[in-house]
Amino acid sequence: MDYVLAAAFTVVFSYLIGSVNSAITVCRIWKKSDIREHGSGNAGLTNVLRVFGKGPALATLLTDLAKGVCAVLICRAVVKYGFGVTFFGNDRFIGYVSGASVMIGHMFPIFYGFHGGKGVLIAATTLLAIDPLTCLISVSVFAIVLAATKYVSVGSICAAVAYPLFTLITQELRGIDGVLQNSLMALIICILIIYMHRSNIQRLSQGTENRFSFGGKKK
Repeated sequence: MDYVLAAAFTVVFSYLIGSVNSAITVCRIWKKSDIREHGSGNAGLTNVLRVFGKGPALATLLTDLAKGVCAVLICRAVVKYGFGVTFFGNDRFIGYVSGASVMIGHMFPIFYGFHGGKGVLIAATTLLAIDPLTCLISVSVFAIVLAATKYVSVGSICAAVAYPLFTLITQELRGIDGVLQNSLMALIICILIIYMHRSNIQRLSQGTENRFSFGGKKK
């Protein structure tokens, strides 16, 4: 029963934290505007940068960073010390459950009509708290692909694919318990990211996807 309660707490708590969309909140406070009514309509960091520029984008980045990291760290601590349970011999697995739940909350926020962002930044920040080595590799893949193609969507999808692959490889090499379960959760997160980029994939196939500008749009 403790395992069920621990998992239920992690999913509900993390989902609610994820539902507090940083891009929407920052733009409403800073610009008195709904980011979903501008640009691509996506409530995420890239759209904030393109529409409102570097200041709101930086605030969104920092808020998302804190949201993802805090959710994972709080859940790992509560499950381990509050409920007194550990899944599959390590506390990383509950971190992945928390990370996936935060992402789902970010993608389909209950506070904003279930219309949120694509979850890439949240995936990176939660992974930072779960497994910094795999996070570094995945972010490096994103940066390299973005620099080569100038497409945020392509970089995001490639990083998403690298996520479970390098989770499996690096954790197996480090002898971490529960590597298969952790990799399965990483694969679920990968699928979520790719699913949320289905419109980008369609635009890429049609040659209409926007390239990324490092300058952003100033307002």
